[in-house]
Amino acid sequence: MNTDTLMQLALEMAGLDEIPGDSAIHYPGAAVQRVLIGIDVKQAELMLAKSLGFDCVIGHHPSAGRSMLHYHEVLLRHVDQMVGQGVPSEIAQEVMAETVESRRVLASMQNYDHAPSVARLLDLPYLNIHTPLDEIGRRRLAAAIRQMPPESTTTQLADHLRESFGEFRNADTEIELRVGRPENPIGRAVMSHGAGTNGGYPVAKAYFDHGVDTVVYIHCRPEDAAKLRAEYGDAKNLLVTGHIASDAIGINPYVERLREEGLDVSTFSGIIAP
Repeated sequence: MNTDTLMQLALEMAGLDEIPGDSAIHYPGAAVQRVLIGIDVKQAELMLAKSLGFDCVIGHHPSAGRSMLHYHEVLLRHVDQMVGQGVPSEIAQEVMAETVESRRVLASMQNYDHAPSVARLLDLPYLNIHTPLDEIGRRRLAAAIRQMPPESTTTQLADHLRESFGEFRNADTEIELRVGRPENPIGRAVMSHGAGTNGGYPVAKAYFDHGVDTVVYIHCRPEDAAKLRAEYGDAKNLLVTGHIASDAIGINPYVERLREEGLDVSTFSGIIAP
């Protein structure tokens, strides 16, 4: 197994044709057998992996190299998701324009070569896979949401998600209703995920203004939820499932696939067992 194949397997599982901007092979390698995979991997984790005898490390979050510099590109996936739910294209693009440019400039200010340079010195293959694994998670979560009829309450939806995924049951965080009431029907519900990060206030607003009743995020800043409550009161629903548990829902099927391929895979850094 080599790092190209490790990346290709994730793309295949996510139904993607090319490596997205927030994922990259930072230091390639072959003859991979023992893999350490975690949600956050930087230089300290690389050194730990080398000392423990692993011959490849896979991170999830983009924190180095090309995946840091090109991270802003995947934010445009929000546009495709919004348009797919009836938001006019021009509005969806306007909603994301400022965020995309801000993230592009901020990334250019960072030391993008820090962790990759450590991997090179250690001669340790290193890659990160973000959007492909989030897309796997988004599809799994969206499928579970579609199982609930529109008249289901937000409480029933949260309970259904917990019952459907052991990652939620095993997490130390809870699924939280940040906007709306527990007894509200979910109506038309959307899983907004797999686009770099959550869309915050502007993306949820775009959904709410174009016929969506319930938006499900994996995380959301308190100030964004407060703005939504101030604007929509209890008429709309924002359900937040929890960042790390939700990431694990996309990562765990990939881990199992690697093990099926014969690799010795260890997980750490927030990958919650299903």
